[in-house]
Amino acid sequence: MKVSIIIPVYNEFRTFPDVLERVRNARLPVGCSKEIVVVDDGSTDGTTGLLSSYAEPMLVVHYSVLNFGKGTAIRIGLAKASGDIILIQDGDLEYDPNDYAAIVQPILDGRADVVYGSRFLGEPTGMMPLNRIANRILTLAANLLYRAQLTDEATAYKAFRTSVLRRLTLRCRRFEFCPEVTAKVRRLGYRIHEVPVSYNGRGIADGKKIRARDGFEALWTLVRYRFGRLAARR
Repeated sequence: MKVSIIIPVYNEFRTFPDVLERVRNARLPVGCSKEIVVVDDGSTDGTTGLLSSYAEPMLVVHYSVLNFGKGTAIRIGLAKASGDIILIQDGDLEYDPNDYAAIVQPILDGRADVVYGSRFLGEPTGMMPLNRIANRILTLAANLLYRAQLTDEATAYKAFRTSVLRRLTLRCRRFEFCPEVTAKVRRLGYRIHEVPVSYNGRGIADGKKIRARDGFEALWTLVRYRFGRLAARR
């Protein structure tokens, strides 16, 4: 089984070398190979030049001329990925790639097609109170609207059997990837399995890009995809 790890990157010059090193070294379950798909989303801080210095068989890099947003970068990554399993990795140091094996294992075992790494099943550190509240609201909304039974809807660590994502017609451009994919996999009847992951939050001064408006957009995304026709591929 090949695991494609998609990393959307925008202006992460300081942290990306460490992220890539951790992703390279992260262990996967026995029998799994690794593909790393990096999408440079129009970086302007030197990240583009940094990426051009890497050359290795497992690494696939796409360069976007403009900054289109995380959701667009993930959709580009999905088109480039060739693995049996897709795993999303942010381009910063909030999440720990050492959790990959635990995230992927339920899919390998046939127990799940979609797995979320829940920060709240563990002990998240560094999360601002407002961010914690926003996460609780989004999780509650997902549970009420979709019977998702989640503890962490907005986690960045999400893994999917590739065939599941190929069924979805994704429209996301910015940070609404998470609520859109949650809404659509649940509308298609897939159960979302959760495993605990570690988390060390960072602030705006450290390069965190999500803002209050993205929280409102995420909530609206959950609501609007609950009602209306769902376009899905077979």
